Amino acid sequence: MSKMRKLKIKPAPKPFDKKNIVMPTAKQDRLITAAASSDPDAAPLTRSQLKAMQPLRQLRGRPKAAITKQLVSVRYSADVLQYFKSTGQGWQSRMNEVLSRHVSRQSKRAASTS
Repeated sequence: MSKMRKLKIKPAPKPFDKKNIVMPTAKQDRLITAAASSDPDAAPLTRSQLKAMQPLRQLRGRPKAAITKQLVSVRYSADVLQYFKSTGQGWQSRMNEVLSRHVSRQSKRAASTS
C-alpha cells in the first residue's frame, strides 16, 4: 500500500479591507513618483484633462431617453407580429410609431367631435 501525502491547503485570501492597506514610506513614495515621472507613457494629467473627466458611473450604461417608455406584456396576432418582425431590426420601434400615429389620429378625431 502506498503512503498518502498530505496536501497543503493555502488559506483563502482575506477580502479587501481598507485597514489592511500599507502606505509607502516617504522615501518609497519619492522613488515611486520618480519612476512614474521618468515613464513617457505615464505623463501627469493636465488641468484641462482633469476638468474633462467624469465619474465612471455617469459614463456607463445606456443614456437616459428624454421620452421614457413603459414595459408591458401584450399579445398580438401571429400575422401582425410576423409582419413587423419581417421589417428587420427596429421592428418594435416601428410598431410603436404606428400605434402612436393611430392614437394621435383618434385623439384629433375625438377633439373635433367634442
